[in-house]
Amino acid sequence: MRSSLLAALCGATLSHAISTIEAVGNKFFTSDGDQFFIKGVAYQLTENDPLVDTEQCTRDASLMKKLGANTIRIYHVDADADHDGCMSAFADAGIYAMVDMDTFSTYILPNDPWWNQSQFDAYSKVLDTFQQYDNLLGLFVGNEIIAINNQSLAAPFIKASCRDLKAYRDSKGYRKIPIGYSATDIAELRPWLQDYLTCGGNSSENIDFYGLNSYQWCDPTDYQTSGYANLQDQAKNFPVPIFFSETGCIKPGPRLFDDQASIFGPEMVNDWSGAIIYEWIEEANEYGLISYGPQADPTATGENIVGGFTRAGTPTPVSPDFDNLSNQWATLTPTGVARSDYDTGIVSTRACPTSTASGWLVNGNVAIPSLGETLTGSYSSVPSATATSASPSPSETQNSVSGSKEIAGMGAGLVGVMMVFTFWF
Repeated sequence: MRSSLLAALCGATLSHAISTIEAVGNKFFTSDGDQFFIKGVAYQLTENDPLVDTEQCTRDASLMKKLGANTIRIYHVDADADHDGCMSAFADAGIYAMVDMDTFSTYILPNDPWWNQSQFDAYSKVLDTFQQYDNLLGLFVGNEIIAINNQSLAAPFIKASCRDLKAYRDSKGYRKIPIGYSATDIAELRPWLQDYLTCGGNSSENIDFYGLNSYQWCDPTDYQTSGYANLQDQAKNFPVPIFFSETGCIKPGPRLFDDQASIFGPEMVNDWSGAIIYEWIEEANEYGLISYGPQADPTATGENIVGGFTRAGTPTPVSPDFDNLSNQWATLTPTGVARSDYDTGIVSTRACPTSTASGWLVNGNVAIPSLGETLTGSYSSVPSATATSASPSPSETQNSVSGSKEIAGMGAGLVGVMMVFTFWF
């Protein structure tokens, strides 16, 4: 009994060894009252859940701490797995987790969207699994669901998923874990998508944060030339935290990460909450900050080898990217504003956008779909667009990594999954 009590006490200590984070206005704050800025890396070693190998997580967390990271983003998790070891390893390193709740078989489809009980059950199971961890920063209901400018009719379904999962979170008595969305950077849909997901005046339906996957800043460039000045204009006094949920253009290279000085500097720091760099592991797309060994033949097979790259082991920094990012982050330490001094009245409530000729098709503050409704079926509250949809032309995403292909070599497989999922109910 004594050992059980000791274990319980140790567990309690570990679970509260790191401050929790909440979204207030357009800022993240720790439970200690300090503003929190994301310095993150995308962490997905294979298509499988990376938070189940405690030894690997411990090795990676140690090097991430040296890098200066305080956040990881995970795209795919197994809600039935044991994550205690990995979440503890990252918490010990002062690192928070942002977790995508969808999977290749449950995400909201862009062209024929629906939001049903099976999706809700899968998403809420991820919430149930991870809510116990104090270093869970937030949860995504989707990643780049709307990938081209004529898919915006999926937006009400994104909002519906947020509404239902926030209601479930609150009904279970969980802390106010932020729930939000990660968007493709599409010039023709900015700022309408981010405004729509936060409009209407009903916080129970709106996202708690907005992540932008943007690869506009390609070194060497600057704040004006890159397009970041435009992003800042559209984020001024945004009603919820906004941050880069993916960034890190590699062309022409090398990556200098000069964008971090703008994000955490006077130009953007009052409105942006940081950035997540794509990505931790080196693979065929060459975005990696570390490698686990020399590249192998793409057809090679063996333990922890996928697509010609080793997916586990001792992480070794990729030069010069790792050091360039580490050096940037070391000099960028904004303090922000204390929670006690923060006035949420400075943020602006967004008006619900009307449809546009450039491709935004949701006309105003339409009713949000109920659980079980589909765009082509029972959901009829979206009015016909008042303008003709433009042909897809994501002019400012030419440097982007496709959000549907976070893992190298998965594009063809994903297409197959989507074709099967079209007939799934």
